[in-house]
Amino acid sequence: MNIKYIEQYVRTHCSADDYVCYVTKSDTHETRFAQNGITQHLAGPKMRITLSVAFGTKNGSCSVNLADEANLKLMVKTAEDIARLAPEDPEAMPSPAFTELPKVQNCAEATKALTPLQMVEIVQQSINKARTLDATVSGMCEKHLRSSWMFSKNGFSGSDESSTFGHSMTLKKKEVETKVSYEAKDFAGFNLDRDFDRLAAQAEALKDMHSFDPQKIAVILRPEALEELIWFMTWMMNRRQSDEGLTPFTGKLDSPCFGDKFSLYSTLQKPEMIASPYNGEGLPSKESCWVEHGVLKNMPVNRWWAKQVGCEPMDAFNFYVPGGDTSEAEMMKMVPRGLIINRFWYIRTVDMKAGELTGMTRDGVLYFENGEVKHAVNNLRFNEIPHEMTRRILALGKAALASPYAVLPTLLVDGFNFVDKTSF
Repeated sequence: MNIKYIEQYVRTHCSADDYVCYVTKSDTHETRFAQNGITQHLAGPKMRITLSVAFGTKNGSCSVNLADEANLKLMVKTAEDIARLAPEDPEAMPSPAFTELPKVQNCAEATKALTPLQMVEIVQQSINKARTLDATVSGMCEKHLRSSWMFSKNGFSGSDESSTFGHSMTLKKKEVETKVSYEAKDFAGFNLDRDFDRLAAQAEALKDMHSFDPQKIAVILRPEALEELIWFMTWMMNRRQSDEGLTPFTGKLDSPCFGDKFSLYSTLQKPEMIASPYNGEGLPSKESCWVEHGVLKNMPVNRWWAKQVGCEPMDAFNFYVPGGDTSEAEMMKMVPRGLIINRFWYIRTVDMKAGELTGMTRDGVLYFENGEVKHAVNNLRFNEIPHEMTRRILALGKAALASPYAVLPTLLVDGFNFVDKTSF
């Protein structure tokens, strides 16, 4: 694919008043396995070209997946035809102009060099390890390479290249089932022995399962569980929704909405994380402080709303929460009893204006008492308000990679609100 050819074609043939063109190309490999057998390997490149055009404030767009002349011609014509028929858009904004973009490195050489044969070998090693435990393992080993470009009539031009590697394993032995997964931009950080040992330890702990009634109790939230809550919490921190009175952060800028042990940033300074150089509006990524020692300092806001309220547009492109130096073993000694939470899932909004969420635990819940893990318990449903939860943080562990977009600590939180048992 020749990006210069696409750009030249659009600039030459598009007659609209304004336009933005997005081009993405991906190369994916996915080795799937189930019940100790490899089931399939999916691979192949994909491309998508999207042109958004405007006649005045009337907008239209079209996407194609081939870069030949016929498809580009179809894309330009269709986008323009739709724009001519569209109603006026009261929130229309001109395409972004030229701007300096940060230098980032989102693609890891080790991930690029990973071969399908190596991926199959990783899966086979996972299966062999499960067999030694007289168990079955299922999951997926995956590699994704993505290149993206964006250019506009007003002079914006940007590109990015990123990589991700992932390996997930769900172990099943008799009635016990649990999961461990790894996802990062750099394959070099992956250690199968480490992850499988963690998987086996979780499975061993889950053999001794006790019934546990829902209640408010101290919890140790591991980084992957915290990330699930942060995605939803930052979604509710949207500046426009808050200014319109729809979130708990209405009128709360520069106020202590969070606990003083909690800070949240988007950063370009953590090489283990992906940090896109720009977003879909052509807004350059930059160091951003969202919460500082409990005080709400900024909220994500798009270009149109920023213009209305007279602030600077900002976007949350990754999440960094500084940690402390408290180990899990030390956390277990700080409270009489509690639960260790690996992950959450099926999170939904209960009350957007209050910031309340509900969801369920997954991948094993461990009960501890007097500084020691005693046994596993059933999964539970929670109702919590994440920003209020941060006021009950008792201790923080070291920040660690939770995903390609998040470096987060383990948290010890008091009085986490569980409201029901779940059967899965």
